[in-house]
Amino acid sequence: MKKFLVLSAMLGAMVFAVPSVEAKSTTASSAAADPQINIRVGQPRRGWNNRRPRVVTRTRITRVGRYRYREVIRTTYFANGRTRTQVISRSRIGRW
Repeated sequence: MKKFLVLSAMLGAMVFAVPSVEAKSTTASSAAADPQINIRVGQPRRGWNNRRPRVVTRTRITRVGRYRYREVIRTTYFANGRTRTQVISRSRIGRW
């Protein structure tokens, strides 16, 4: 009997807790009443710096034989996808 009362109380609570769902009608008039909104954030693209290459300078430590070197490398990224890498300076920092 207790199980029956608990089960009925739980089902009764779920009936009141579940909200009723109403069907919405989709008509052409409601679509015309809701215009699509486009929002742009930020500045529009400017064309003056599209083709300028991007230059990145990095350092790395390399080993040549038993010597270690710190190299400063400049990498240039061009707009067509090509890259150019140059070693700017190389200094020996020690052995092994």
